[in-house]
Amino acid sequence: MLDLNFYKGKRVFITGHTGFKGAWLCRMLVNAGAVVTGYALEPPTQPNLYSLAGLEGKITSVIGDVRDFPALKSAFDASKPEIVLHLAAQPIVRTSYEQPAYTYETNVMGTVNILECVRQSDCVKSFLNVTTDKVYENKEWAWGYRENEPLDGYDPYSNSKSCSELVTHSYASSFFADGRTAISTARAGNVIGGGDFARDRILPDCVRAAQAVEPIIVRNPHSTRPYQHVLEPLAAYLMIAQRQYEDGKYAGWYNVGPDECDCVTTGALVDLFCEKWGGGASWEDRSEKNAPHEANFLKLDCSKLKSAFGWKPRWHIGEAVAMTCDWAKIYLVAGDIAAEMDREIAAFFGNTEAILL
Repeated sequence: MLDLNFYKGKRVFITGHTGFKGAWLCRMLVNAGAVVTGYALEPPTQPNLYSLAGLEGKITSVIGDVRDFPALKSAFDASKPEIVLHLAAQPIVRTSYEQPAYTYETNVMGTVNILECVRQSDCVKSFLNVTTDKVYENKEWAWGYRENEPLDGYDPYSNSKSCSELVTHSYASSFFADGRTAISTARAGNVIGGGDFARDRILPDCVRAAQAVEPIIVRNPHSTRPYQHVLEPLAAYLMIAQRQYEDGKYAGWYNVGPDECDCVTTGALVDLFCEKWGGGASWEDRSEKNAPHEANFLKLDCSKLKSAFGWKPRWHIGEAVAMTCDWAKIYLVAGDIAAEMDREIAAFFGNTEAILL
């Protein structure tokens, strides 16, 4: 499915590299021998995974805003990338209600700006825009959304990512129909894993509560989400970018999520956390009656990704939660975070020699 050796020596440009997913992605690509340039704002939290991941001196890191086209293009042109992975976003639903204009500026015009960089270049062979499972018009039905379902996210975050998808589709049709650059989007489900310090994400909240020896507060325990370990979608992103680099027929729009058995309620996820964490961890249902709207039931149909690439998820939800707990416990005793990331990457791929230099 994915040969990380493909990335050895490849010039890769990543937007959003200082975020949770971005830091894991950088660690994977550095270990694979890629020449990585990242462009992003300062890390969004303190502490943050990017500062812990041992990346200093191993990538070119440019601090900048994707809304600032001249700065973005300057960094882009200097890197001369062959592969572009667009992760930069305002990713929090609640923040999008608080700052809708900023969310649209970042998620929509940020996409326009990076695609303009690609359009005006002659070096990029593969471009992937990372969006979200929330781009679909949510009808609260029991089956997974497919790539041909209508795009119409409800809240400003989800809707802005729907717009980002449409921008990408337009650029692919208008400027890249000649095949000079393969263009895809990846619509990933909810990710968990070590190093996520964001607010309003359930497992970071679990770790903070367990550290404080307090009950975990769960505000929406009955919502069903396609939870997956962060390495699952990152491996899929790299696979799509690789395969369309090699053959443009693979360019398209792909869902990336777990199997149906791993689409669980938030309450079930927290139960798993309490079991894996131990120490008497517990949670309380604090359902919010007047909370901002979020989808209650959400699943993805990943048949297209499976049929196109022979892809399948590697870790079930219990394994994903266990890895998240392992990472957090090492962090809480000031252990070697870079080594733990490499251990998990090697375990995920099942081939230490192919992952670690």
